[in-house]
Amino acid sequence: MNRDEPDRPKILILPPVLFGGAMVIGALLHFLFWPISLLPLVPARTIGGLLFVAAGVLAHRAQRAMTRAGTNIFPTQPALALVTDGPFRFSRNPLYIASSGVYLAVAFWVDGVVLFLLFPLVFILLHYAIVLPEERYLETKFGETYRAYRQRVRRWL
Repeated sequence: MNRDEPDRPKILILPPVLFGGAMVIGALLHFLFWPISLLPLVPARTIGGLLFVAAGVLAHRAQRAMTRAGTNIFPTQPALALVTDGPFRFSRNPLYIASSGVYLAVAFWVDGVVLFLLFPLVFILLHYAIVLPEERYLETKFGETYRAYRQRVRRWL
């Protein structure tokens, strides 16, 4: 890492902006222009509620693991430690899995086709604009330790 470069990943969009923006746009398009439902109300809300709780639990555990490791949670700040325990034992990106879970929970809760149709675009943006820059940063910062972690733990699930 060059001294002139900031000690943080060069992400192109903030994760809350990506997920929150897509949720708002999708919900607006659904309610204003394309109010097509996929499921009856009760199953849609049940799936959405369960998915929201599961995503919340995963996010809480991942944030707790990062706090225990003494590192920053927000990607605009430096990584102070490589977190490999808690949910990070199973996925290198549990917070983004949780964020995706919240997005899909909202899609089910709203029961909007547009939100589901937007999700692949959200995931592609997440991958290229956030995850890949973070991985390059972590490899530069933690070197062989990160490469070994990357070899034994999947990016997603």
